[in-house]
Amino acid sequence: MEKEISERPAREKNGWVMLVVLLLLVAAGIAMFAFGAIYVNDIPAFAVLMVAGMLLLIACIIMLCGFKTLQPNEAYVFTLFGKYYGSLKRDGFFWVNPFCAGVNPARATMGSSVKKLSLKAMTLNNEKQKVNDEEGNPIEISVVVIWRITNTARAVFNVDNYMAYLSTQCDAAIRQVARQYPYDVSTNGDEKSLRGSAQEIADVLKQEIQTRAEMAGIEILEARISHLAYAPEIAAAMLQRQQASAIIAARQKIVEGAVSMVKMALDKLSDEQIVELDDERKAQMVSNLLVVLCGNKDAQPVVNSGSIY
Repeated sequence: MEKEISERPAREKNGWVMLVVLLLLVAAGIAMFAFGAIYVNDIPAFAVLMVAGMLLLIACIIMLCGFKTLQPNEAYVFTLFGKYYGSLKRDGFFWVNPFCAGVNPARATMGSSVKKLSLKAMTLNNEKQKVNDEEGNPIEISVVVIWRITNTARAVFNVDNYMAYLSTQCDAAIRQVARQYPYDVSTNGDEKSLRGSAQEIADVLKQEIQTRAEMAGIEILEARISHLAYAPEIAAAMLQRQQASAIIAARQKIVEGAVSMVKMALDKLSDEQIVELDDERKAQMVSNLLVVLCGNKDAQPVVNSGSIY
């Protein structure tokens, strides 16, 4: 079983103090060269001073590679001869072992040669992909994820490329969540759907991605569906079905209102004793009113100038 690498702070020193030390060593090296020029006739003393001065200057050049500067929400992950040396996450000016190498496997993906890791909140917007919902309908869906690195050692050493790993896991999580819910609500209005339960689906999606991203030391701050639509091959049919459902719902509302208005008219005529209608005439009146109230077009009135009988 692979050994778990725990994050630990790198051993660093104050950069300004080490800069003063470096300047003193450079001054000492220059002084040795100057004294060597004085003892140029004394070969042993000249050789010792020249060699010591050269070694000091070489040491200064090597020490110069140990200076590191970090902005807020940035980090270094160092390795020393192949082993994990530690992580530097505090902003400021520091000096570390000059033989340490910074590691950032995602720098090629980010288009940068800098070996710093960003601890800022970042956004991943995956391309839309075609999946099947709970009812088997092909849909197009994409997700936007806001994330950040919380464990630098896991992000660097547990996965090959943490950005590519997160993108792949987001695709897998989308497929897993989409298979559990329908695109839209069915006859049961309490059922959750991808389109109608945005917050609930976002919470489930966030938890699903967080479970997968835990080993990479990544915290998922937010995950939401950014694009959701039926696949082109069934989009027209689904649009017709939605239109039919809307028409049926509208007709039901119209009929309910028409029946209420007819009842109100009959009750008003009866209460105020305007006219006495038998059952046959009431049925004819109800029929005429329902035609007028439920029709798609304006009714054309017909005036009867004779007897209603």
